Amino acid sequence: MSCIGLAWLSKAKLRTIISSDMRHNLQPRAIECVMSDLLSVTDAEQRIRTQMPSFGSERLPLDAVMGRVLRQGVRAERDQPPFDRVMMDGIAIILGDGAIRSFRREGIQLAGMCGQVLRAPDGCIEVTTGATLPVGCDCVIPVEQIRREGDRFALVEDCLPTRRQFVHPQSSDCHEGAQLLVPGVRIRAPEMAVLAANGVAEVEVAKLPSVAIIATGDELANVDQSLAPGQVRRSNDRALATALAARGFNDVVLTHVPDDLAATKQKLADLLATRQVLVLSGGVSMGQRDYVPEALRSLGVREVLHRVAQRPGKPLWFGIGPQQQVVFALPGNPLSALVCAVRYLLPALEQAVGLTASEPMRVALAAAAITHPSLTCFVPVYLHHDATGRALAQPVPSPTSGDFSSLPKTHGVVELPPAEIAACAGTAVVFHGW
Repeated sequence: MSCIGLAWLSKAKLRTIISSDMRHNLQPRAIECVMSDLLSVTDAEQRIRTQMPSFGSERLPLDAVMGRVLRQGVRAERDQPPFDRVMMDGIAIILGDGAIRSFRREGIQLAGMCGQVLRAPDGCIEVTTGATLPVGCDCVIPVEQIRREGDRFALVEDCLPTRRQFVHPQSSDCHEGAQLLVPGVRIRAPEMAVLAANGVAEVEVAKLPSVAIIATGDELANVDQSLAPGQVRRSNDRALATALAARGFNDVVLTHVPDDLAATKQKLADLLATRQVLVLSGGVSMGQRDYVPEALRSLGVREVLHRVAQRPGKPLWFGIGPQQQVVFALPGNPLSALVCAVRYLLPALEQAVGLTASEPMRVALAAAAITHPSLTCFVPVYLHHDATGRALAQPVPSPTSGDFSSLPKTHGVVELPPAEIAACAGTAVVFHGW
């Protein structure tokens, strides 16, 4: 289908869709007014970012900081390498004019040994990879280019050594005091190697916030329960907990509250007293039993935003509690909840722990994708690469925001700005991974 064929054709169609989505019998003018009151995705992101608190830092032993966010700078403890380092097993010699082809063995220099001294031009010292280059030597001949003749080593015929070959010069990697790590990086294998090599036994890292995920709804049953008529199993809370854990946020508890205002208030009051971040799923739209916004207001949680011009995930709610608790109230539909998590919740928490933001990942659409004239659309996609290595996003649209059965076939969603016509194949779009 062409891009034009995928475009929304009329405002009447838009009004019908919005009316159904909101579950209210609004007149066209009311619908247009509601649409104009929706916050843009960019504005919603900005409001969240400006309100997010910091969760502080802590000092932990080196072996306890894998995957954490560094909150200190790290400088080189000494030159690296700290000495001229041998790069191959073999012999170390004084090259001179290259005329000498046979060398008398005068000793051995192993990795970790104090430096040996070579004085005789026709002498050599056996060396191993990683050893200090013996004093006086300026060339290493690898074992493949020598043959042993008693207590002497002769160069093979085609060996043409050069000065300083197979020598890793002192300070060629970095000088003492050079900046190696800056705050805001996640401690992966390379960062861990730098920390250990420079004697950082205790590391200042960002504290991880304590998180509660609250599933709301009378219709929800736990995974191990039998289902009564009209019930579905809780899945959003576990999906959200998995998304958090994948980004390093592991201090998470899961709970459930029915569609009851008093019960919702009590549960949220208890969690606000014990957890730093609350993530709710459901109960945040405009239905008769969507009690979350009212309950949060009654507990002194200040609303920062409610309702964003996006599909799916329009009912998104965000606020800050009396003691700087962070509250994200996400829609209850599975796709909507995950979209709001990867677009707002996870980036906001990473900002709060000091992780330096990376540039958005851009990919090209592999096929046309439907857009909306007034809403930012998030479309699930499968990523692959063409013959040139270009990353392509194949849309895998869900029939509704409640359909999550096809999501395991996808890698994330692409973000399509409002537009009058569909986004054509080849369009560069921002990708948000699960």
